[in-house]
Amino acid sequence: MTRPSAHHVLPHATGPAAPGHRSADPYEELLRERIVLLGTRIDETSATDVTARLLYLEHRAPGRDVSLYVNSPGGSFHAMSAIYDTLRHVTCDVATVCLGRAEGTAALLLAAGTPGKRLVLPGARLLLRQPSLTEPAEGRVDDLAARVEELTRIRSRTEEMLVRHTGRTAEQVRSDIERDTFLGAREAVDHGLADRIVPGRGDVRPAGAR
Repeated sequence: MTRPSAHHVLPHATGPAAPGHRSADPYEELLRERIVLLGTRIDETSATDVTARLLYLEHRAPGRDVSLYVNSPGGSFHAMSAIYDTLRHVTCDVATVCLGRAEGTAALLLAAGTPGKRLVLPGARLLLRQPSLTEPAEGRVDDLAARVEELTRIRSRTEEMLVRHTGRTAEQVRSDIERDTFLGAREAVDHGLADRIVPGRGDVRPAGAR
C-alpha cells in the first residue's frame, strides 16, 4: 500500500525524551498509550492516518481498548465513513472522547464508540447538522441531479447512524439535523451521543475534602 505523501502530525518536541522513553514525538507517546487523536478537519488524509493507527493498535493487542480523542470541525462524509467502518471492524473496544468540539461528521464518530465508553469533557461542544454540498452546484442538469441524489443518500445514512447509536427515534433525529443543533456536554449525553461526562481534574476533590 502506498503511504500518503502528506499527513497530519503534531510537532516534535525539541527537548530530549524522558528517561526510559525512546522518543519525544507526542504522537508516538500517545500511540504507546493506545490513544489516537483526531484533531483536524476530517478529510482523506486525516482519515487514513486515524484508520492506520486503529488497525495497527488492534494488530498489536486485539483485546486491549483503544481511545479515540476527537476535537474536529467535521468534514467529508466519505472520509468519516472510512474511520466509522474501521471502528466497527476492529475487535478491540474503542472508547471515544470529545474534548473541544465534535461537529457534523465528527459527532457521528463520537457516537459510534463502544457503548458505555463514549465520553465528553465538561467544556465540549457538539453540533448536529444535515449534510450539505461542499462545492457550488454547477454543471449539467444530469450531473446536478446525481449530486442531489447522492446528498439525499448521505442524509439518509447520517440519520441511520444517529438512530443506531443514540437510541433516538427517526423522527427525533430528523428534527435534530433539520437545522444546526448545538449541544453542550450534558445535552450530548441526553441526546445519546455520549454516555457520561468526565469531570476536569481540577473539579475532583481530594478524599476527605469539603
